[in-house]
Amino acid sequence: MKAASMRETRRDGPERSCVVTRAVKPPEDLIRFVVGPDGVLTPDLRRKLPGRGVWTSVSAATVAEAIKRKAFERSLKTKVVVPGDLVALIDGLMQRDALQALAMANKAGLVSTGFAKVEAVIGSGRCAAAIEASDGAEDGRRKIGQALRRVEVARQTDGLKPRTVPVVAIFAAADLELALGRAHVIHAALAPG
Repeated sequence: MKAASMRETRRDGPERSCVVTRAVKPPEDLIRFVVGPDGVLTPDLRRKLPGRGVWTSVSAATVAEAIKRKAFERSLKTKVVVPGDLVALIDGLMQRDALQALAMANKAGLVSTGFAKVEAVIGSGRCAAAIEASDGAEDGRRKIGQALRRVEVARQTDGLKPRTVPVVAIFAAADLELALGRAHVIHAALAPG
């Protein structure tokens, strides 16, 4: 099926194409870039900055390839200054957004902290994601992993469909403490919602 006919049959929202891979995806699955008033390429993760945008897939390799091919300049039809640390900048912005989302989930009462509480949420089967501090002890990670495996084995024994709970271990304990407003956060569980 050609791209034009796919767009005609698909009516559930806007789509954009990656400047490198040409893959057509919803805007939520891509990163938007715009040129600031100073001519510097700026990542627009929230897709709200004014100006013409260019889109890439959410991959450091894809962004690096776009820089290498000068795809931003070609697509935007203007000279742009690409920051040397663009990939690291995007990574930092995405991490900050994830911490803000975690803080909002905490305010909504969807986050449990502390090893015993996290283990209880995992055991109840209501764990959407387990969060571990990247600088936490390996023993604690192993025990959380065991709790997740126990739930998975119990689901399979009951004949239920397997469900993998993601484990997020990209935040330092200090970042988790700041986002959740609590001291000594090493383990957290995110409930659905």
